[in-house]
Amino acid sequence: MAREIKSFTGPDGTNWGVEVQLPGASNTMVVFHHPGGKTASLDRYAWFLWSGAEARSVTSRVSADKVRSALTPEETALLFRRSMPVSTTQPALEAV
Repeated sequence: MAREIKSFTGPDGTNWGVEVQLPGASNTMVVFHHPGGKTASLDRYAWFLWSGAEARSVTSRVSADKVRSALTPEETALLFRRSMPVSTTQPALEAV
C-alpha cells in the first residue's frame, strides 16, 4: 500500500509532507516529513483528535482517508504549530 502524503508549506517556506499514521478510535498521528528526506531526525508529529462517531466506540477505527479529508489548511497549520520533533539530539536524562 502506497503512502498518501499531502503537501504543507510551513511558516518559513519549507514544503513539508503530511502523512496520517496510526489511526485509532479517537485520535491519529499526523507526521510532518521534512523535505530533506535523508533523515527522519527533522520530521515532526502531532496528534489529531477525532470527534466523529468512531470516537464513541473503543472497537472502531477512524479511516486515514476521513482524517486526511478533515485536515483543512488551517487545521494542518495549527497541528504544525503544536508539533514536536520525532527525534532529538538532546542526550537522555540519566537515572538517579
